[in-house]
Amino acid sequence: MADSAHIDTFARDHLPPADQQPEFIFELPELQFPAHLNCATELLDRRITEGRGERICLRAPGGLQWTYADLQRHANRIANVLVRELGLVTGNRVLLRAANKPMLVACWFAVMKAGGIAVGTMPLLRAKELGQIIDKAQVTHALCDAALRAELDAAAAAAQHSRLAHTLCFGDASADRLEARMAHQSDRFDNVATSADDTCLLAFTSGTTGQPKATMHFHRDVMASCACFPPHVLRATADDVFIGSPPLAFTFGLGGLTLFPMSVGASTVLLEKAAPPDLLDAIGSFGATVLVTAPTSYRAMAAGARERKLSAPLGGPLRKCVAAGEALPAATRQLWRDATGIEIIDGIGATEMLHIFISADEANARAGATGVAVPGYRACVMDAQGTEIPRGQIGHLAVKGPTGCRYLDDARQANYVSDGWNLTGDAYLQDADGYFHYQSRTDDMIVSAGYNIAAPEVEEVLLSHPGVAECAVIGVPDEERGQIVKAFVVLRDSHAAGDATVRALQDFVKAAVAPYKYPRAIEFRAALPRTETGKLQRFRLRAG
Repeated sequence: MADSAHIDTFARDHLPPADQQPEFIFELPELQFPAHLNCATELLDRRITEGRGERICLRAPGGLQWTYADLQRHANRIANVLVRELGLVTGNRVLLRAANKPMLVACWFAVMKAGGIAVGTMPLLRAKELGQIIDKAQVTHALCDAALRAELDAAAAAAQHSRLAHTLCFGDASADRLEARMAHQSDRFDNVATSADDTCLLAFTSGTTGQPKATMHFHRDVMASCACFPPHVLRATADDVFIGSPPLAFTFGLGGLTLFPMSVGASTVLLEKAAPPDLLDAIGSFGATVLVTAPTSYRAMAAGARERKLSAPLGGPLRKCVAAGEALPAATRQLWRDATGIEIIDGIGATEMLHIFISADEANARAGATGVAVPGYRACVMDAQGTEIPRGQIGHLAVKGPTGCRYLDDARQANYVSDGWNLTGDAYLQDADGYFHYQSRTDDMIVSAGYNIAAPEVEEVLLSHPGVAECAVIGVPDEERGQIVKAFVVLRDSHAAGDATVRALQDFVKAAVAPYKYPRAIEFRAALPRTETGKLQRFRLRAG
């Protein structure tokens, strides 16, 4: 562990038992990490020691831009506040709460430098949800955007057995704000000599399946995520400008909008509001070259991207596009390629795995397939007994690599890890060429009159209908068939809800796939329930 006179051993004491942890593999040369490793040293400080401190690192609306040296100075001052004024010791948990903005990144790196453990929280979380996180992680400190303080204060007041002793806010005019304390601190800080296997990050699951779980990631995990997908699949350069929508509290956002660009010395644009219209505006105004967002956003932005000629093939800046967070329908991939000339780099990741572990670059992408195992990872498809099954059959996706699932003090660890493999909860098929094809979540498979029906397959057909803007498919109980397929559909303005549209959509599906897969029930909605990260909340649709 870190070399410190005072250490909070909470995280290490609550790691899963060794026999319940996955097998970790470090086969690539770049995954041979030293015993002592601090990811802030590698991702931030190294840029300055290499003489690249004056390169732009972070950009934001309003003309704000920080160099790597600027970010280091801010992070060092915050680290000094945490240690010298708030008594933070190695292993303390620090809750971070803000929209995507440079100060949030500075706070994150300050926690890394000080040997703390960052606990990111989504800006839209309410007091009840924040209270669960405070209790589960035994949070000791909090750094919060003043605009989001009310819910945090309510959570802290209600949290049982709370150890939260220090909360500082930034972004307001109060006398005791974080910025005022930073002004009295040095812009130099000696990073704590953390061990490679010290926990530095508690990432909470997005809550689509019930009570959130805290996933534990080490300093070496952060660096491993930067050594696999980015150089082998994404291949960004120091001259790239990243932009995207996922919150930094979500590991998809943390990696795609902070870790990955900084790992190559690039810059990133941080947007507090990143809905499709905001992204379209910002791509052009900032000259963004790498876009990181969910499939839903690509579908919504396609027409606007074409009209504005934002992509490099059309004369614009955008040259690479990454999708994750949910399955990428082939229809959305085609729509984006037709509009921009860019092939989306699709990928599947998991909070438990930290980031993307199956993907394919632009040259090797295939419609309907997520891709192959990212270098550094192994993946296969297993049956319910944990035996690898032949290619072409549907089963449970299993993966192992340099990162893996470690739930903080949670009995559900035994459900995710089996015989060294991480079981992601996804049903996949691996084809003869080794490409993995998403079928459904393993609890989303619809069984109707003896037929197995994957909801995403029906969704993909419906999404190819010109009248459908969004859709989601679930199985609902049926006395005769066990379950029937039900579709929730958001229509485009040019189409009206009604019996005629129901019949038209049903006939459309019947004409495209086996007739038994058509939705016997269709409900029209103004919008679909999603998490802040853009994931569809099927459990809310099932609840009615």
